Amino acid sequence: MASSPPYPPYPGAAPGGTPRHPHWWQRPAVRYGAMVTLLALSGLVILALVREQTGTRGFLVGLGLAVLPVPLLLAAFRWLGRVEPGPWRNLLFAFAWGACAAALIAIVANSFATRWIATATADPAGADTLGATVIAPVVEETAKAAAVLLLFLFRRRDFHGILGGVVAAGFTATGFAFTENVLYLGNAFGTDQLTGGSGIASVTAATFFVRIVMSPFAHPLFTVLTGIGFGAAALAADRQRVRRVLLPLAGLLLAMGMHALWNGSATLGQFGFIAVYGAFMVPAFGLLTWLVVWTRQRELRTVRTELPAYAVAGWLRPAEPFALGSMRARCLARKFAREHGGRPAARAVAQYEAYATSLAFLRHRGRAGKAGADFVTRERELLLELWRRRAAARPALEHAARLTAPPVPYGAGWAYGPVPARWPAQGQPPYPAYGENPYRR
Repeated sequence: MASSPPYPPYPGAAPGGTPRHPHWWQRPAVRYGAMVTLLALSGLVILALVREQTGTRGFLVGLGLAVLPVPLLLAAFRWLGRVEPGPWRNLLFAFAWGACAAALIAIVANSFATRWIATATADPAGADTLGATVIAPVVEETAKAAAVLLLFLFRRRDFHGILGGVVAAGFTATGFAFTENVLYLGNAFGTDQLTGGSGIASVTAATFFVRIVMSPFAHPLFTVLTGIGFGAAALAADRQRVRRVLLPLAGLLLAMGMHALWNGSATLGQFGFIAVYGAFMVPAFGLLTWLVVWTRQRELRTVRTELPAYAVAGWLRPAEPFALGSMRARCLARKFAREHGGRPAARAVAQYEAYATSLAFLRHRGRAGKAGADFVTRERELLLELWRRRAAARPALEHAARLTAPPVPYGAGWAYGPVPARWPAQGQPPYPAYGENPYRR
């Protein structure tokens, strides 16, 4: 049997094969340390600013009320991303950026701009209106979009499409809304302390109803438009540079426009606010919800369509593509693995599902002519990850397939384009043939 070609050199390797030592600022530990330090300092500063404005009691009341919608929103966005779940560190970064860095930028920039306009125009009321309807949407949406941009640039392998952008934007906006709600609810409680308001007629109750009950989805709704723009850019080919720039900008501009309309509705009186809420915000929320759920189902169809080629070549068992393309089957597979192999087996199955999904998306981009120059290398990496977890994953997925998927003819995958290299004989680890990307156009 012919031996497998050697691995390509590491991107940082010298021509002779000896790795070059990266500069100190290129080391992962330095980058992680700098980001954690930045977020921690931003969190401390924003905590001090909010507490200064609301007082200790107002801060605690605002914190207790603002946290209520957070688990529901995060669970909803996490559910959307279950087709190909990204690393938790990316989601924690997005939430922390929104709650700390973006909130700090917004508070400082909004306050500075509003005061400058009030001084320049000698019209404090007009400055407040302009700040809420123009300055705040631009500043806040740009600050939140920075987190999605950073993930798009530096975590590109975890950012595969529209759902990836939606989840990153949703976590960022949820963190931002949480900090903003603490500030608004804390200030409302302070107002009630001064005026003696209490009960349903209090300012705190009214603020809670508007921000927590009626519109907990407002900030996520705005920023999800930016996330869709970045997700669409991630689907574009590397050579489509104009599209990769214009799509995120278009999403950001739409987010700013919707945010401005929402903030401006407060200046239209009680009925104007209700009209904008009922005629625009609720339908927009429903439309975007339908879009992301439809995209989720479409990605599952992509998994079921692309993976049979690997089953034909022997990389997967025939029933696995159907099990991997069903969220119910995935859940049953993890449950089976947990019952028979404990948490490590369940974790291996979950990782197998994630790598298989990445492999399906990679092949889909390759068939569309959008795969990068590292297609073959990335395909090999993903197949090796599947090989390492096959012992735990295959029995679990076959069990789930028997419960959920119809029988699959073994030759059905030949209709899905070029078939990858077959399993090597004698139980050797899988090494796909290394060469030119068969999908490159």
